[in-house]
Amino acid sequence: MRVLLAGLISAVLAASCALALGGSLGIHGILGTRAASHALPAGRAGYATPAPAVPLPGLVPLHEDGAGSLIERASFSSSALAGRGAFLVYLPPGYAADPTLRYPVLYLLHGRNGHAAAFLEIGIQHALDRLIGARAMPPVIAVMVQDLGGLHNWRNVGRRHSASYVVEVQELVDRMFRTIASRAGRAIAGSSMGGFGAMHVALANPERFAVVESWLGFFDGLSPELQADAPVISRLGLHAFLYGAEGDPVAVPEEDPAFAAELRAAGADAEGVIYPGGHSLEKVQAHLERALLFAGRSLSEAERREAVEAAHARWRAPA
Repeated sequence: MRVLLAGLISAVLAASCALALGGSLGIHGILGTRAASHALPAGRAGYATPAPAVPLPGLVPLHEDGAGSLIERASFSSSALAGRGAFLVYLPPGYAADPTLRYPVLYLLHGRNGHAAAFLEIGIQHALDRLIGARAMPPVIAVMVQDLGGLHNWRNVGRRHSASYVVEVQELVDRMFRTIASRAGRAIAGSSMGGFGAMHVALANPERFAVVESWLGFFDGLSPELQADAPVISRLGLHAFLYGAEGDPVAVPEEDPAFAAELRAAGADAEGVIYPGGHSLEKVQAHLERALLFAGRSLSEAERREAVEAAHARWRAPA
């Protein structure tokens, strides 16, 4: 009965968030459909810092659950999108209790024509509550980014710079919340087109993200980005988890272990997996906890590495 009730609450909350953000839910919303071509735009626009800094938006509380985590919504005028931007944020249990604590952030990108609230539909709030409560992963802030509709999610095309928009949201989040505002405190993940977007944004901004995950995604045209990033990845490290599904008619599953091998060759700690099944919302939900555990563990490792390197730098600095 509890499971049924929790599922019902999640579905109602997700639908409410979808309406609030002006979108729709469902399997096609979160996973989208693969476009015929995903060629990258010329240049590496993701490196550019979006400017000017936008005013801080207000936050609308949407849901606080029994564990004490909170879902809030923000919307703002985005220079990168040349329109309205929006995101949902998960604040972990205890966030308000100690104003001295800072948290790593997991950024989540939806599929083509999808909606940020779809991550709530698959139960990410309850999954994070459970894993954090069991001390299986550190407390994190999760930011579910809403892109505009159409065929160009998470890419810079024309006046719509959806890849740069993710960086705009990241910089805004660092101003609004008590984040660990460094590379070691940031992970990015996404499903289907969002998996492509997460990898694209991470590779376009190799000094911003320490962890990247692709869930049922693809990597068309990203090898040149990866080759250009090899010196940065070799120096700073990168944790990557990629998975596909053997019966997927949308994304080629063999791309996941193959691209993971390319990442390892560049110096990353990368894992590529093919699961049974197809391209479905249920597949993302079934492997959600493993993906979250990978992100949590990798963020902790990245923070330890950053602390050690900072200590070494202080030791080597002239007196």
